[in-house]
Amino acid sequence: MISNALMIASAVCLLVSIVPLLPVPHGAVRSFDFARLQVIGLSLIVLAGTIIFWSSAIPIRISLALAGSALAIQLVHVVPFTPIWRRQTARHEGNPVAATTISLLVCNVKQSNRDFDNVTRVIERRRPDIVILMETDAAWATALEPTLSDFRETVRYPQPNTYGMILASRFALAESAVQFLLNDEVPSIWCRVTLPDGNEVRVIALHPEPPIPSRDTLGRDAEILLVGKKAREEPLPTIVTGDLNDVAWSRTTRRFLRISRLLDPRQGRGLFNSFHAQFWFLRWPLDHIFHSSHFELVSIERLPSVGSDHFPMYYRFALTDEARNTPPSPASKDDIEEADEAVKAEKARDRPPVGTDWEKT
Repeated sequence: MISNALMIASAVCLLVSIVPLLPVPHGAVRSFDFARLQVIGLSLIVLAGTIIFWSSAIPIRISLALAGSALAIQLVHVVPFTPIWRRQTARHEGNPVAATTISLLVCNVKQSNRDFDNVTRVIERRRPDIVILMETDAAWATALEPTLSDFRETVRYPQPNTYGMILASRFALAESAVQFLLNDEVPSIWCRVTLPDGNEVRVIALHPEPPIPSRDTLGRDAEILLVGKKAREEPLPTIVTGDLNDVAWSRTTRRFLRISRLLDPRQGRGLFNSFHAQFWFLRWPLDHIFHSSHFELVSIERLPSVGSDHFPMYYRFALTDEARNTPPSPASKDDIEEADEAVKAEKARDRPPVGTDWEKT
């Protein structure tokens, strides 16, 4: 009985490990990208079970092979986000007080969350140069106005459909715009930030659609890849951040990095699981920041819960002419072609985004 249960569990582990390898942009496939840590945990439990109940029985041997294969597949994706991997973004070794730095606090506040004071306190306590908030409706915009009035400039686009955004900056914005890249209801914020020393930095804030099992992920994937193409052509030091509704190790995010030539500071450091804040057993890295080779990392931190299903994330970078970063792998011809096809297909569609009725308040 136990050997059969182990064999079934190991088969499930291997199945959910193989499914996200399929090049299919659909939520029924892409959703399996998210639970890699959970599958690693289950695979380890099955492997422990095969050792405890070891025998020469065929089900036990099959369980060992299947669970071991599942674990290997999952580790290939997750290990780059552990300290044993080479860091892609170098640690800034100079004095950050003397360097040109930029700090960002990024948080999906969860539209139905009404713990306004928690978000206010974390902003006031950390005093970031730039705050980026997602899922902000009119109530959030009103509640945060006193706190954000401390910032030099604010770009507000509150919406009742879970896609509202706010960006506040203590630095001058040489330009700022709310753009709708592929869907008229899904905004992104694009800014050219002027630092105190006169250097300019491009900051792009995104919140594409989440994947759901009943729909394709073309909208999310196309938006992420389109931004990757635009970031590749951007001459300024660039930062792309937000709740991308995608995990750090996914096919789309890895392709985005190859196309954009941006770096992920989590590689070689840790997962920094930002979702789900309430359930420790359902966590993965859903909120991201990527940057061009002009930056080195000063700090990266997951902050305490503010009542949302996402943890706030805090980042600080140093702008330097001598960055010691490891460049990402170059984009292939297939990367560019598939990105172009995804963007073209999504532009040809006219549909409401996913999840606009999830956060009724």
